[in-house]
Amino acid sequence: MAKRKSRRLRPGRLILLITILIVTIGGLASLGFFAYAMSDMPAFNPQALENMVPTSIYDKDGNLVTRIGTENREPIQLSEVPATVKDAVLATEDEHFYDHHGINFRSLGRAVFRNVAAGEIREGFSTITMQLVKLSYLSPERSMKRKMQEVILTLQMERHFMKDEIFEMYLNKIYFGQGAYGIQSAAQIYFGKDLKTDELTLEEAAFLAGIPQAPSAYSRYLDSGKSLDDGENSEQDKKKLEEQHQKDYDLTLNRRNIVLLRMKEAGKITEEERQAAASKPLPDGTKMQATRYPYPYFIDYVTEKLVQKYGPDMVYKGGLKVYTTLDPKIQKTVELAMANAKNFPNYKPDKNGLPQPQGAAVFMEPGTGYLRAIVGGREHTHQRALNRATQYQILSNGSKIGRQPGSSIKPIVAYGPAVEYKGMGPASVIDDIPTSFGNYSPKNSGGGFRGLITMRQALTSSVNIVAVKLLNSVGISQAVKFAQGLGITTLDANRDGLAMALGGVSSGVVPLDMVGAYGAFANQGIYVKPHAIIRVERFDGSIVEEFKPERRQAMKATTAYLITDMLRSAVQSGTGSRANLGARPVAGKTGTTDEGKDIWFVGYTPELVGAVWIGHDLPTRMPQAYGGIYPAMIWREVMSKSLADVPVRPFTKPSGIVYATVDSKSGLLPGPNTPSDHMVHDMFAQGTIPTKVDDLHQIMEVCATTGELPNDYCTDRITKVVIKTPYTVPPNVADFALRAPVKTCSLHTENGIDPAVAEKYKLTIPDSPENQEMNNGNQEGTNTVTPKPNEGDNWLPGTTGSNTNESEAKKKFRKAAKVKETYQRIIE
Repeated sequence: MAKRKSRRLRPGRLILLITILIVTIGGLASLGFFAYAMSDMPAFNPQALENMVPTSIYDKDGNLVTRIGTENREPIQLSEVPATVKDAVLATEDEHFYDHHGINFRSLGRAVFRNVAAGEIREGFSTITMQLVKLSYLSPERSMKRKMQEVILTLQMERHFMKDEIFEMYLNKIYFGQGAYGIQSAAQIYFGKDLKTDELTLEEAAFLAGIPQAPSAYSRYLDSGKSLDDGENSEQDKKKLEEQHQKDYDLTLNRRNIVLLRMKEAGKITEEERQAAASKPLPDGTKMQATRYPYPYFIDYVTEKLVQKYGPDMVYKGGLKVYTTLDPKIQKTVELAMANAKNFPNYKPDKNGLPQPQGAAVFMEPGTGYLRAIVGGREHTHQRALNRATQYQILSNGSKIGRQPGSSIKPIVAYGPAVEYKGMGPASVIDDIPTSFGNYSPKNSGGGFRGLITMRQALTSSVNIVAVKLLNSVGISQAVKFAQGLGITTLDANRDGLAMALGGVSSGVVPLDMVGAYGAFANQGIYVKPHAIIRVERFDGSIVEEFKPERRQAMKATTAYLITDMLRSAVQSGTGSRANLGARPVAGKTGTTDEGKDIWFVGYTPELVGAVWIGHDLPTRMPQAYGGIYPAMIWREVMSKSLADVPVRPFTKPSGIVYATVDSKSGLLPGPNTPSDHMVHDMFAQGTIPTKVDDLHQIMEVCATTGELPNDYCTDRITKVVIKTPYTVPPNVADFALRAPVKTCSLHTENGIDPAVAEKYKLTIPDSPENQEMNNGNQEGTNTVTPKPNEGDNWLPGTTGSNTNESEAKKKFRKAAKVKETYQRIIE
């Protein structure tokens, strides 16, 4: 059998096969790696390139106040960016940006060689397009897989966008440190300049262009410089800080000068320009705009409302333009007043370092409901912190708790409803005497009782018992209905009961509620819901929503005016006198809870209504702290400065207000026995002037000595005008001496003056003619007295004792007696 001839591959064929095999394996490996890279690569989505544009907030005059968002960014068009800035960025980041298609293959080859040799990513080759892809789509992971994804997405982006579009998106996207996203925000924060209107110097442009490579490192010198200003550093610490600051400064200075060198090498500037710019110092931070936003409590409130309505994504990323009611002048005035320790009781910070007591204030235009100032604490600690001016504390069961309003609630639940529903008014009379309502027995501040008193006097002096009587007369459910019409929604008729008349509101209130309610009194009875947002626009200026205030006629205009006039008296001569603004009309009410745990002043002028609250976050006793002191002082300070240039004008008086003179003890028309000093001229709502004549004042004969009902032995009697009510009052009621007596005189007896009774009166007086005659002039008579008419009492002019044939001795004795002092001692 013939032997087969073996076939041997020629060397050329072997090399070819090996090459094919290597290429095949390499191709398959490349395809495998490509598939691996593609497995979790994000899809190219042009919308992902849209910047997270913050919402811009403007004040009442359309001036930009601040921006809110997850990133502090203000977009700018490429055509608005100065050429020097564009040249600096291109020379530093991607000199050949306009010459390649997203990948700089010279840089790519160099980087691939060095990275493969090192076995890891050590050198980048990113172009501007690749950086934009990385910022928009990919994680910061450094791996070959992520780099492959970056290249693929970069090629897709270059096919989808023009070069100028890519460059503009990049300038608006990159981070510059110090909270600045985008070139426009960076110029504003570092230099206080607007690229749309201001030119940056060459050194400023180079400084910004050098930062994005390492934002924290290249802006750190500004932070270490601030630490040097801390006066609490020791000398050793200060030296270390100085050394660190110098290192940080030199690092950034070197980076800026590298940018200048690259600009010169790229032919964008001359050597002379480079040297001149390189000799300039870095910005020292004195022109830096703080990233902490101004008027924080107002901005927080607006932000809260926006997020509730539009959601966080639209608010923080959607580039909304929000036009608000903020008045910077008033807001700043309130902030300064609330930051002044002299306006607060002197207590120490709490365990969290917060000053206590805390405070809050809201000021609003009553006619529009425009909130002009909101301050929710004495200091602002963080974004959307507890806003005591507008927010309730939410308990674990979902219920909300505010602060106790004290007597500042009286116009809302007692006086307002009484005028609105019962036809009462400033001259209506209530008897301030000890009163119990079942198991509830309210007390007045100070413990006294004023007796028959008008509503104006009661509100001026903040008499508690009168407020409770008014609420009881109106009915709790009606009072709650009235309060709800004024925006107070936390009252509970069953739980709070009559105590709500004195501020016993279980769920409490916040200053925002109170300005809304009092605003209706200032606005002819029209309640306008407080609001801070006028209009919301998209970034392009199209309207998202225009806010129309919620308005309703909460009470008759005459009711509002009568309450206003009574509250004016409270400021002119009552508990709110420290809020007086002189010629400018002011109406207001103080509020002080038990032990001073919450103190308030809520008041208004025709132009502005404000509520000020002070108290500890954890309710704590504040002895000698009252609503008429600290809150009233803050309120007056804010109003006097805010309205300094505003002409004085009166409250608008509606039609239907009439005037009449009535009896101040019965509230009826004066009767024949009404003394002149018991007549009062006051205002009424038309149709509510009383038609009945006073019948409380009656003429009664009394013992001239004791003022009590005369017995058969009271030979010296007088006729006087008394107030006769169907009930009796205790002697500690202020007008007890004016009331009709119910006790019969026990001083005079068949045997003369009863010594025991006289001792009770503690009288030491000369003998009376009666006793001299009774004892036939042979022995010393018992002391007694017969007083003459007292100016403080209502004696009928021209009246005499009941015995018209009294002796001349008696008449002379009456004239000689020291009646006024003695009588006063008797009735006390």
